[in-house]
Amino acid sequence: MRFSSSLARLDPRRPRGFPQLTVKVHFDVRRQPAEPPVGNTLMSKIAAILPAAGLGTRMGAETPKQFLELDGVPILVHSLRKIASCELVTEIIVATRGEEVKRLEERLRGENFRQTLRVVKGGDTRQESVAAALKHIAEGTEIVLVHDAVRPFVTREQIARVIEEARTYGAAILGIPAMDTVKEVKRASLPEDVALITMTIPRERVVLAQTPQVFSTGILKEAFARAEADGINASDEAGLVERLGREVHVVLGSERNIKITKPADLDLAKFYLEREKAHRA
Repeated sequence: MRFSSSLARLDPRRPRGFPQLTVKVHFDVRRQPAEPPVGNTLMSKIAAILPAAGLGTRMGAETPKQFLELDGVPILVHSLRKIASCELVTEIIVATRGEEVKRLEERLRGENFRQTLRVVKGGDTRQESVAAALKHIAEGTEIVLVHDAVRPFVTREQIARVIEEARTYGAAILGIPAMDTVKEVKRASLPEDVALITMTIPRERVVLAQTPQVFSTGILKEAFARAEADGINASDEAGLVERLGREVHVVLGSERNIKITKPADLDLAKFYLEREKAHRA
């Protein structure tokens, strides 16, 4: 199955009933690697980048959302702990605002992650922050994983699975089926809170993109270089890779892998965190 817009493909090994990112798709039963498998499972250098320089204006709080606390711990740290729990990841780079670098370095020093951890200055956009972090990855890094700083409920198994897919096919992300009916709209000269429906997109052709988004280093660097040359800014890394004509596979994620962006998300996050604590107990 291949996205005609996002050029992503769903894994045919997915659980039955997993439909298709908020883009149109068509069926293609062929499943050939975009390029040879990348690296060796035991020897690969895999860098994880967490862009954490955003102001979080949609949260409506003075503190940027990634630094808001859940159970006394910043959301960013919860997310870092999940990424660090995956043994495949060998390096972690956090890109944050310049004035936060030193403070964040001090806060993370006590985490004692197995991986090498760096905190670098990010940019004004997600794309600028990821680009800045890419300049700091270790030489010989074969795979780069990008994860939202405010997705603290991804699992170690999901991280490993999407890395495996990207290692084989060059590009993969997590995604979940769209449960709601999806409408394409235009706003034209209508009031700010009104839009005009132009078409209904069948739900079986849609998934909602999550993170991690994982790519071979060469593909991701090429995508960022092309975007910079063309003056393009995308909302995620897959969008940049798609512009190269590369296929991006979609691995089944989870509804729990939420991105905390609004006050209501915090309430749900607190619930999920309590459930995790109860499960560990």
